[in-house]
Amino acid sequence: MNEIFFSGFLGFIGGLTRGVIGLLKALSVKRKIYWGYWAITAAVACIIGIFTGMIFSFDPRLSLLAGYAGTDILEGIYKSFTVQKVYAPPIKEE
Repeated sequence: MNEIFFSGFLGFIGGLTRGVIGLLKALSVKRKIYWGYWAITAAVACIIGIFTGMIFSFDPRLSLLAGYAGTDILEGIYKSFTVQKVYAPPIKEE
């Protein structure tokens, strides 16, 4: 049972690392930081990291990587479904 908790903890660390790297990227380009938003996204990254770390508990390094990558995968899925403006020319009636 301790192995599952350890894997979850490593996933948590992976998710937290993802959140801190995002924060450092935003600070490097001098974006305005919305701390409430960052705290929520870091907490979600940690929760996702816990679960993915517990699922991929074969190796501690894999748990850590799964915690980091789990959030990255969800971010990619979200970006693929975002609504974008598309220009549609008017239909010509015959």
